[in-house]
Amino acid sequence: MAANDKTTSDRQKEMDAGRESVLAAYNDMLEAQGHFRSAAEAAGLDLKNDAMEQLLKGREKADALGEEVQRYVHEKPVATLGLAFFAGLLVSQLLSRK
Repeated sequence: MAANDKTTSDRQKEMDAGRESVLAAYNDMLEAQGHFRSAAEAAGLDLKNDAMEQLLKGREKADALGEEVQRYVHEKPVATLGLAFFAGLLVSQLLSRK
């Protein structure tokens, strides 16, 4: 009977050791998940900042182009009307073809 108690005790010790190993691995996994989440958020913020910078640069270029077009329209209204007429004519020809 003592041998049977010893094997039961050994099995219990093995189960306890296995349980502790699983809990340690689980805790390590949770910690790693937190690190990955932090890294992903940091990378996302970097991409967001880069996108915002590009958007602002594009907006500045569009504003400058708009001002240039406005200045051209005020300086040369007849040429602008001619360009608009021919552009409309070209578009209507392209759309009317089958």
